Amino acid sequence: MTLGKLVHGLQESGFAVSVFRPRQSAEEEPQVNGAFAEHLVPGMCLPMYPDLRLGFPAAGQLKAAWQNRRPDALYVATEGPLGWSAVRSARELDIPVLSGFHTNFHSYSHRYHAGFLAPLILGYLRRFHRRTRCTLAPTRTLAEQLDALDFGQVEVLPRGVDSQLFSPQRRCRALRMQWGAGDDQLVCLYVGRLAAEKNMATAVAAFRAIQQQRPDSLFVLVGGGPLHESLKRDNPDFVFCGMQRGERLARHYASGDVFLFPSQTETFGNVVTEAMASGLAVVAYNQAAAREHISTRETGVLVSGTSAAAFTDAAEQVCRDLEEVRKMGSGAAVYAESLGWPGVVQRFAALVRQQIAEDRL
Repeated sequence: MTLGKLVHGLQESGFAVSVFRPRQSAEEEPQVNGAFAEHLVPGMCLPMYPDLRLGFPAAGQLKAAWQNRRPDALYVATEGPLGWSAVRSARELDIPVLSGFHTNFHSYSHRYHAGFLAPLILGYLRRFHRRTRCTLAPTRTLAEQLDALDFGQVEVLPRGVDSQLFSPQRRCRALRMQWGAGDDQLVCLYVGRLAAEKNMATAVAAFRAIQQQRPDSLFVLVGGGPLHESLKRDNPDFVFCGMQRGERLARHYASGDVFLFPSQTETFGNVVTEAMASGLAVVAYNQAAAREHISTRETGVLVSGTSAAAFTDAAEQVCRDLEEVRKMGSGAAVYAESLGWPGVVQRFAALVRQQIAEDRL
């Protein structure tokens, strides 16, 4: 979503944009539309993430394309084999490169019982980003962490939210009735991957504590992932909605009341600002997007530390008063109106132009 917004915004600002990415299916054809050109490369599915593909190295294809039409600058969004070959090829052709830090891959290893790999993964990420002119991080806190870890030059590129799509106006009484929720019932919502790195056990524990106080509460989960079947088996009273996109996703957001987000591995967490724009009070750890944007008891609740018990207590306390929950949700929606994408695109374009200018000195 972030890359799509950047590409669209750059085109509107007069940039010609080429995107190199893994082919998603054998039948897929690259899109070429005016100043936009897409190039597809071979790839493979990631283990446990069948909907994501990892691009293979493509130095030959990249060099041929860039020698035919040399780009002024390159942005590498992911640090896999395709990204590494792109950085190496660009350095050989003396093209300025910026990179993005989107995912805490080294933190994920602990969630999959492979914590011993974390130092190796972190070392790889550091080497990767130090080979680029500048690394873009979505929050000030993450930028400071990467700077302390010696990632080279780091700049903040915040994330926006589409408050036209994600809005309280999309609240749907019929959808709530489909879930089994009346107007005066509390609906807790989770949107995202149902996976270990999202700390789903804490979300479940928090809802069960809420349910002790409000027995008619519902927990609605939107998304899919490796934990889907076990969560569904162990929690038959939960409402599982699967993957949703576009207006359907926006309607699901707006039809909830409080957003439970216990993840501790986010570099940002777009779902936090999407939930806020949709008029939900957010309960989240004092990290990433939540730390940047939530004011406790005004737009949601920030949970200090990393304790599952603290998250559960905070969620249970705030959900005792449905009127307060909805008041915070209204405040969150008002605040989110200031987080538009145009300003983010302008910031990104300025950073790109800065690297181009420095390259021409």
